[in-house]
Amino acid sequence: MTNASSAPQAASDATATTGAAPMMSAASAASAPSAASAAAAPANGKAPWETVPVTVKVNGVSHGPMDVPAGLMMIDWLHETLGLTGSRLGCGQGVCHACVVIVDHADGSSETVRTCITGANYFDGKTVRTVEGHAVRDADGNLTLAPIQQAFLDHFSFQCGYCTPGFVNAATVLIERLKRHPVARADLEAAITEGLNDHICRCTGYVRYYTAVRDVVLKTPGCIKDVK
Repeated sequence: MTNASSAPQAASDATATTGAAPMMSAASAASAPSAASAAAAPANGKAPWETVPVTVKVNGVSHGPMDVPAGLMMIDWLHETLGLTGSRLGCGQGVCHACVVIVDHADGSSETVRTCITGANYFDGKTVRTVEGHAVRDADGNLTLAPIQQAFLDHFSFQCGYCTPGFVNAATVLIERLKRHPVARADLEAAITEGLNDHICRCTGYVRYYTAVRDVVLKTPGCIKDVK
C-alpha cells in the first residue's frame, strides 16, 4: 500500500517529461487509475468513514483540529468545509493536475500536491496555499493579482479556464524554485517544460501558458543566472 508520505506522487509517472504538451503512454494511462486508488487509501488503517483529527493552515489561516473522515479527499474538504472552490476536480485520478494546491515546507521550499487523490488527513500539520491565496487585497478592498495571474490574463492563456488554477499553482512553485536555484537563460525552456508538463489543458492552450510563464520568469529578479 502506498504510504501517506508518498501518496501525492503516486501517479506522477503517468505523464511524460518531454514536449510542450503532456503526453501519456498506453501503459502509463492504464496504470493511472490503480495508482490513484492506492494514493486515496485512508491512513492509519482507518475505515473511510472513521474520523481522524486534522489541523491545516490554509492561505495563512489555521483550521482545526477538526474530525475529518479518513477517506475524505482534500479537494472535497476544501470545497465543502472551507468553501474554497477554486481548486478544480478534473479527472479524479491524479492525472490532469487541475486540482493541485501548494504545500509550503519549513525549509522554504514548496511543491504541488494533487487533492483529488490525496486524503485531507495527509495535510494534517501542513501549510497549504490554494489558488485563492495568491491575490492580495489592500485596506480599501482593492485587489492586486499575483504576477503570474496577471500574466495569464494579459496573454489570454486560458480558454475555458478549468485547468488555470492548477497552472497558477504550478507556475508559482516553479518561479519560487528558480528564485532559490536560478537557471541559465539557455535552460529556461527546459525548466518551464519540467515545471508545467504534468498539467493537462483540454483546450490545448499550452503555448500561451508557457509564454506567460516565460515572461514572468524573465521579469522576476534572481530567476536567471549569468553564465560566463
